Amino acid sequence: MVAGGKSRASQAVQPGAPRAWQRMLSGRRLDLLDPSPLDIEIEDIAHGLARVARWNGQTRGEHAFSVAQHSVLVEHFVAQQWPEATPGDRLGALLHDAPEYVIGDMISPFKTALGFDYRQFEDRLATAIHLRFGLPPKMSPEVSAQVKRADQASAFFEATRLAGFDIDEALRFFGAPPPGGEPDMTPLSPTDAQALFLTRFASLMAAEDSAGGKGARD
Repeated sequence: MVAGGKSRASQAVQPGAPRAWQRMLSGRRLDLLDPSPLDIEIEDIAHGLARVARWNGQTRGEHAFSVAQHSVLVEHFVAQQWPEATPGDRLGALLHDAPEYVIGDMISPFKTALGFDYRQFEDRLATAIHLRFGLPPKMSPEVSAQVKRADQASAFFEATRLAGFDIDEALRFFGAPPPGGEPDMTPLSPTDAQALFLTRFASLMAAEDSAGGKGARD
């Protein structure tokens, strides 16, 4: 963090200097190469994720299925599959794709092609987001495994209900979903997806406060 409480990207920039920050609607300027938790706001995250399409937009429905809606679905599956999850664990699940509010949702084959530098960039931003909301800088192996399992469950339903995959193909790529009924997969408008994400965030933060701020597992 920057001494004196000022964000890095808010410091004076010389005219003509290369720009490595993005201005958010909140007014924050996020340094993309060295992100500070001070420049991260949940409203910016929700706004961005609600306007980023899963599956590169290749889904059925009036609206794209957004990363915001996917994130809420993943948090739902974590709670369903892992009753011992703390509010902090579930908050980590909700924010598992939060860096995509800046970098977008790149499909897995493209991430592989880009290689390590992309992952490093994504990890730095994820760390800043975690610190901003009182989570450990990195997910513990236990939380990460549960989020990945929930992410695969969400991907299965998205693939078969929205992205044109047949059941056998989805089983091959994502494995079998958990029992317990199919969630509502109706794609929401960006405005509704943003509101859904912010409502879930507020609920988890309140639960975290009630639990004494124990947070996610280190």
